[in-house]
Amino acid sequence: MSPAQLSPLFFAEIAIVIVAARAVGWVGRRYLGQPQVVGEMLAGVILGPSLLGIVAPGWEAALFPKEARSLLYILSQFGVGLYMFIVGLGFRSDHFRTRAKSAVAVSLSGMAVPFALAALLSPWLVRAPGLFGRGVAPLQATLFLGAAIAITAFPMLARIIRERGLSDSRVGTLALAAGAIDDASAWAVLALVLATLGGDPWTAVRAIGGGVLFAVVAFTAGPKLLAPLGRRAERVGVDTGLLALTLGLYALCAGAMDFIGLHAVFGGFLLGAVIPRGRYADDLQKQLEPITVALLLPIFFTFSGLNTQLTLVNSLSLAGVALAVLAASVLAKGGACYVAARLTGQDHATALGVGALMNARGLMELIITNIGLQHGVITPVLFSVLVIMAIVTTLMTSPLFALAYPGLQRELKA
Repeated sequence: MSPAQLSPLFFAEIAIVIVAARAVGWVGRRYLGQPQVVGEMLAGVILGPSLLGIVAPGWEAALFPKEARSLLYILSQFGVGLYMFIVGLGFRSDHFRTRAKSAVAVSLSGMAVPFALAALLSPWLVRAPGLFGRGVAPLQATLFLGAAIAITAFPMLARIIRERGLSDSRVGTLALAAGAIDDASAWAVLALVLATLGGDPWTAVRAIGGGVLFAVVAFTAGPKLLAPLGRRAERVGVDTGLLALTLGLYALCAGAMDFIGLHAVFGGFLLGAVIPRGRYADDLQKQLEPITVALLLPIFFTFSGLNTQLTLVNSLSLAGVALAVLAASVLAKGGACYVAARLTGQDHATALGVGALMNARGLMELIITNIGLQHGVITPVLFSVLVIMAIVTTLMTSPLFALAYPGLQRELKA
């Protein structure tokens, strides 16, 4: 298929993706009391082989041919990296300094228990045919599965807390602090797994060393180097020139992380985390978030959906794998965080709210599973199992949170 033929098809794909994401998101909000992002996740699966490919396989093949998927892949990677840049803009270190005792306990529990259960599950899953990629060692499988279970939908968590006016509440500050620590740790583990996959020790050294060096430079020199841009933004705001410069910096950081063998999301998040706070970060978020959320993330969800084949979970043994992963994920993350919060003096409502928020996987799970699939850590079968887990645990968040705070139930459904 020539570029001239791909062009109209690409625009048709974008239109369908946007309409499907908004429509399914609206249905989720209106009738299921779910956040918009949950519906968009489901829309991506609906457009893929799990539903459209079954109901109308000819349409799915014509709409998303192999030649067009490379364009969607590039745009989706740019979009998800940019979204992580926006997440970095909202990253607040002061959350670590409030409710430190409970936050550390919840965070440690939310990491230790998932990795312990992953260590129990992975020998079984590694022996099962067709779940992990060839050459993936048991330790790598354990680390990846632990990171996948331990990850939290931090952007969704932050959005729910902000939308419900809970930013200064016990449940809000505790969940944000613990979620930030957990996700940073999970991404570090993922980076370690990716760095060791090449087989060549120098590949691992380049990835790990380069990632550490980039992070150190970002957090030490980054604020000083970016301070003049922050002062300019305070005077005149983020104009077109400053926006273009920032996007160029994002592209360089994301590209650098891809080059050393990690992923664009690391570069995007680290740059966002060191952008000077104030008008610079606020204006960037206001300008970039609408186009990223309305256009780029639905493309990422759709690309994930095209790789999700729920029909691959087509036997009792694979259904058992899916149920085991789901049960381990809920107990290891939501349950452990709830117990840790209670043991550190939080009341039942606060602990349940924290457990519900920490248990949501959402977009972050899709990012980590896509990275695992792209690097050959997991196969499409385990990818589909983890997508099921991400959807179910995310669907659980609003009902459980409303159960903890009945007064907010009507608002959560709005």
